[in-house]
Amino acid sequence: MDRHEDLSNPDLDVAESEDGLVLWATLDRPEERNALSPDIIGGLQEALSYADEGETRVFVIRGAEGTFCSGGDLSSMSETFGAGSEAYRENFSGLADLVESMVDAAVLTVAAVEGYCLAGGLGLATACEFVVADAEAVFGTPEVDVGLFPAQAMAPIMRAADEKAGLRLLFTGEFIDAAEAESMGLVTDVAPEGEFEETLSALVDELADNSPVLIEIGKEAYYTQRDLGFESALDYLSEVITIIAMSEATEEGIDAYLNDREPEWKQR
Repeated sequence: MDRHEDLSNPDLDVAESEDGLVLWATLDRPEERNALSPDIIGGLQEALSYADEGETRVFVIRGAEGTFCSGGDLSSMSETFGAGSEAYRENFSGLADLVESMVDAAVLTVAAVEGYCLAGGLGLATACEFVVADAEAVFGTPEVDVGLFPAQAMAPIMRAADEKAGLRLLFTGEFIDAAEAESMGLVTDVAPEGEFEETLSALVDELADNSPVLIEIGKEAYYTQRDLGFESALDYLSEVITIIAMSEATEEGIDAYLNDREPEWKQR
């Protein structure tokens, strides 16, 4: 895995797998528990754009030195006090824009969660299609303790969580462990103690083995049908499966299966 100098910045370290199929973005503000900064949010946007235009199939977000992300930077947030609504709006718009970019990207996103995953950090994690958590990871929205409601983070959190459990998390600010986060639907896999890297790598490798056409169309189909009524979703998905089945990728996959060989996927 090679560090991508053009995409990295002082708060974000970006590296690319040797085959170019996986991009790893590491939040690198350990002294601030990897709190979100303009360099982190802007850097993730830039890295997503790069992934979307190239051969990347999987985009992994993790935190440096055993902590995922503690959320927004309250110190920088305090600088907007008394500055007017436009300053507040600009300060808070970054995470929402980033989440929209993650949804629109033609790559699968994975959050690799160790240590604290709090507030906007929990919003960032749950905005990913997959969340791998270390057994000792801690989740929560403690910003309610300072009178700040996790409004932007709520959108991805509540689309993943059981409704009543999610509301309790949002309004109490309590911390929960990885097992409870998994039971609520916030986490895809909880890695056994001492097996985080192995569990993460296994999932990333499995996802990266997929056809890039399947990833792009399948992901778009998921988010589109989620907001449709049941009958409309069925009609839409009938068209989606037709498009996928007619693709060169599906022909290659079926031929590879029938001839007992590994498929050779073409790029997007």
